[in-house]
Amino acid sequence: MFSREQSAIGDLFERHRRELLAYLTRKIGQADAPDLLQETFARFIARVDAEAVAEPPPFLQKIAMNLARDFARAQAAEAKLFDIGAVGADAPSPGLSPLAQLEATQQWRLVLAAILALPPRCREVFVLYMNDGLDLGEIAARLGMSRNMAQKHMRMALARCWAALE
Repeated sequence: MFSREQSAIGDLFERHRRELLAYLTRKIGQADAPDLLQETFARFIARVDAEAVAEPPPFLQKIAMNLARDFARAQAAEAKLFDIGAVGADAPSPGLSPLAQLEATQQWRLVLAAILALPPRCREVFVLYMNDGLDLGEIAARLGMSRNMAQKHMRMALARCWAALE
């Protein structure tokens, strides 16, 4: 038999699922909304005793809003990376042998996978630096962080890119 807390969460899910799914669909699209709906409830369950929250619906809405914002931010960063990746992976270099071209393409894919695996904020710093040509001071100001934190993110990104090539 279900515990009282499990039953309360089940009822909460049934009552608010449609409204949260509609919100997420408007914000991020129909394809990814169900996954973020599931993540919304998973985070609610993982962090909170359901009975301890005075107003669960606004709390769920806030979780969904944060997830949608993070998802949109990650999608924008990935779109920039794929723009970079399309040029790097598909542009053959006339001076390289076919074997060298294949190796360069494989290395590029490893680096791209490492970039996509970065934490969102770290990836954002890396993309702004590499793609947009901003210096770390400008990145820090734009993202509302210290220059030291921007440097830390950049060091981490570069370390992971190098590690992907080893």
